Amino acid sequence: MSCRLQSSSTSYGGGFGGGSCQLGGGRNVSTCSTRFVSGGSAGSYGGGMSCGFGGGAGSGFGGGYGSGFGGGFGGGFGGGFGDFGGGDGGLLSGNEKITMQNLNDRLASYLEKVRALEEANADLEVKIRDWYQKQSPASPERDYSHYYKTIEELREKVSPAQGKGYENELALRQSVEADINGLRRVLDELTLSKTDLEMQIESLNEELAYMKKNHEEEMKEFSNQVVGQVNVEMDATPGIDLTRVLAEMREQYEAMAEKNRRDAEEWFQSKSAELNKEVSSNAAMIQTSKTEITELRRTLQGLEIELQSQLSMKAGLESTLADTECRYALQLQQIQGLISSIEAQLSDLRSEMECQNQEYKMLLDIKTRLEQEIATYRSLLEGQDSK
Repeated sequence: MSCRLQSSSTSYGGGFGGGSCQLGGGRNVSTCSTRFVSGGSAGSYGGGMSCGFGGGAGSGFGGGYGSGFGGGFGGGFGGGFGDFGGGDGGLLSGNEKITMQNLNDRLASYLEKVRALEEANADLEVKIRDWYQKQSPASPERDYSHYYKTIEELREKVSPAQGKGYENELALRQSVEADINGLRRVLDELTLSKTDLEMQIESLNEELAYMKKNHEEEMKEFSNQVVGQVNVEMDATPGIDLTRVLAEMREQYEAMAEKNRRDAEEWFQSKSAELNKEVSSNAAMIQTSKTEITELRRTLQGLEIELQSQLSMKAGLESTLADTECRYALQLQQIQGLISSIEAQLSDLRSEMECQNQEYKMLLDIKTRLEQEIATYRSLLEGQDSK
């Protein structure tokens, strides 16, 4: 008789192979072999088991079972079935019980490792969940919304201040420039008036000198004429008092000259007083205009200084705003990078957990198959004992 048992192979860091069992009767020798092989990061597990059942006088049962753990487990152990023989019947040796005990111990240790891995996975999931909750951007420690509000408030304060300050400074500057231009025109008019008055004074002085010169020349000519007439009259009519007549004429001309001189002096004094008064008033106006121009220049300089300070403050605020935006953009970029890294880690952890779940399922499948094979071996051994 013959039967054949074979199980499909699975893999967990290596491979588990199926086994085959053949039973034979008569003098034919039958073999039953099973082979387990696995390999992975934790080590390697391999071994073999073979058995043979024979009948008749020359039959024998021989086999061996060996197994080993290497790598992470760093140890090895094995066991074997002993040979037995007999004529019409045979008995199993006690090594088979030891081998089955070893198999049970190994299966128990394997299941214990599976439970330890499950507990480690659960602890790791809890730690990952806690760490993700602490590092999440939605947590209070990582909430930057109030910084955005501060940035918006600063922008709302800076923008109107910039526009209003610029408009005020521009209007004030234009008004000051218009006042300066008007005062410059007034100063030019006053300068022209002063020059005109100086030219009038000079022309009046020249006219006065010319009138004095003409008066002196007329007086000389008149005196010469009077002297000539007196001499002629004296020669013609010596009986007339020429001295008295000459004195009267001299008095008349002197009175006329004095009157003309006084009139000229009064006219000159009045004109000079008017000109001096006008010059004084113009000088006062010029001085007042100069003072106003000086004050306006001082005001303009102060406004320019204030404008420069406002522009500097504006530049400083813009620089501060740009630095703040850059800093928060960098922080957001870092947070996004951290989130991406955490998501990648979570994805890796999920993938690893899926792999571990698959491995756990495979281990459970392997456990089930091992139990089935152990049950099969036990049934075979019990059937052999019954024979």
